[in-house]
Amino acid sequence: MSHTSEWKARVYLFEEEHTTKVRVELDTGTTRLTDHGTARCNPTDKDVPEIGDELAAARALENLAAQLKRTAYGDMAAAGAASQRAPLAAYDLG
Repeated sequence: MSHTSEWKARVYLFEEEHTTKVRVELDTGTTRLTDHGTARCNPTDKDVPEIGDELAAARALENLAAQLKRTAYGDMAAAGAASQRAPLAAYDLG
């Protein structure tokens, strides 16, 4: 079976007072997921906004990945394909 689809992702970054907040949105065409991540600059560290962006975005994407897995497990159970949920650690995100 051949299948092609396009998913759209958006990443929104907000920085204020040494804190970066990120909201990520994923639209699969059938499901919309949103999650968040935050990074704070230690007052003793040099303020490099790009690092805060990267950390906050990575955390938001990790949260979104876990949410997407839970959605997949629910869809599998609804389809009768799985009686038990596999542990999250069994799946490689990379």
